[in-house]
Amino acid sequence: MAHNLTMNNHFKNLILKATGATSFEKKDRIQSLWSGYGEIVRYRLTGGTLKSVVIKHVKLPDQSQHPRGWNTDLSHQRKIKSYHVEMAWYQQWSALCTHLCRVPDCLAVESHHNEMFMLLEDLNSVGFPVRLTQVSEHEISACLLWLANFHAIFMNKSPDTLWEQGTYWHLETRPDELQALQDPALKQVASRIDQTLRDSPFQTFVHGDAKLANFCFSKTGNKVSAVDFQYVGGGCGMKDVAYFIGSCLNENQCEHYEAKLLDLYFTALKKALRQYQPMLNPNKVETNWRALYPVAWTDFHRFIKGWSPDHWKINGYSEKIAQEVIAQLNSQGK
Repeated sequence: MAHNLTMNNHFKNLILKATGATSFEKKDRIQSLWSGYGEIVRYRLTGGTLKSVVIKHVKLPDQSQHPRGWNTDLSHQRKIKSYHVEMAWYQQWSALCTHLCRVPDCLAVESHHNEMFMLLEDLNSVGFPVRLTQVSEHEISACLLWLANFHAIFMNKSPDTLWEQGTYWHLETRPDELQALQDPALKQVASRIDQTLRDSPFQTFVHGDAKLANFCFSKTGNKVSAVDFQYVGGGCGMKDVAYFIGSCLNENQCEHYEAKLLDLYFTALKKALRQYQPMLNPNKVETNWRALYPVAWTDFHRFIKGWSPDHWKINGYSEKIAQEVIAQLNSQGK
């Protein structure tokens, strides 16, 4: 259901005003949004200082026409809120990011009737033109550096206007997948896994969907910018790290490189914490979060196993980690 959205005059005028351009034209469509609810498009500008911009344009269906009923469809409600969260992120929080956790500049954000509109810097035009489906340690390091700086900057900030708990898979937002989970031992400790991550004294913002596809690379691969902030919110930074590593490495690689990649991340995190959070003891953060890495891995494994039992990410490495976490939690008593 990928249809082109027609842009109303309100948004056309907004583009011209925000960019100082005299005219613009559609250059290419980057992707359509979930269930045909909009699209991400690159526009070429004439006049002004910018050559191009990227627009994320969401158009919600008429509530009364929604076939599955708005108030009963949890997945639908989650998606709609995610667009509001992303707008809030760009309006209130994204400016705190530095060049070490680069995000696109936001030129304008607006809701108008049943449409949402985010006018963003075109990362292709400012040195991040590369998208990768396979990466070497070089590119993984750049992404881990991004995550470390992001987590350090937002450490102990309250995620007002964002998700109270970031990520799209946390337990509270996925009751259907928990119900479907055919792993009794994992099901039994699911809430304790979630609580263990919440109980970390070091809460930050998590990107919430920090997969390889949401990173844009420089030509040399040593710099990255991240996109797609629909699931940004509060949480333990290990959720992003475990999810990211799982998004770009296979089972054997995850096991082989785990220690090295965590060392890379924590070296960068401690350096960033000294800069942005001088009152915190970086070694205490590392000790706490290192122990939570397998817990965060198991938390995502719980979601995947309930959501798609045949998914390629359900492998021996993940099962082994999950079994160790389950045994540890059970030994601690209920």
